[in-house]
Amino acid sequence: MAYKYKSSKGKEYTLYTRDVKLKGGKVQTIYFFSARKPKSGKPVDKLPRGYEVVENERTGLPFLRKKK
Repeated sequence: MAYKYKSSKGKEYTLYTRDVKLKGGKVQTIYFFSARKPKSGKPVDKLPRGYEVVENERTGLPFLRKKK
């Protein structure tokens, strides 16, 4: 079951992950929310350890940040 987040504006987003290759050749895992199924990326079952979901007040878009 994919991790879902419902924004204050009532829109539902799903958390996805994808590995991206950086300019230096290093591979990094990114996490992102999407309302629709993206071209690439796999749904995530739970939040990564040490992160929390925060919503942008102006746009209502969710994003991950490290817990304080």
